[in-house]
Amino acid sequence: MYLQIMEQIRARIAAGDWPAGKELPSIRALAAGLNVSVITVKRAYLDLESEGVIVTRHGKGSFVAEAGNLASEIRNQKLDEHLEAAAGIALQLGLSPEELAARLRRVQQKLESK
Repeated sequence: MYLQIMEQIRARIAAGDWPAGKELPSIRALAAGLNVSVITVKRAYLDLESEGVIVTRHGKGSFVAEAGNLASEIRNQKLDEHLEAAAGIALQLGLSPEELAARLRRVQQKLESK
């Protein structure tokens, strides 16, 4: 569950919903809102803090980190994860890097024409 919480927070930051400096819900408030234990949310916040995604100021709360362009970094990380998965599937199908690149170009052109 804590991984889902982390992913949702990363998604909000990547989408620009939560800009740098935005205060996150308190651990207790988020736990109550999600019907999970405070320990679960605390673990998610601690892991996000260790990744540099959020910062916690004692007595003030947790905030989206002021790191450069954090939203862009998160989107790039997500893209790399998807490309790694696609490359793994391509290997299983016996596709060459060129065939995979051609398929990616076709998909991208399809999206651009919409």
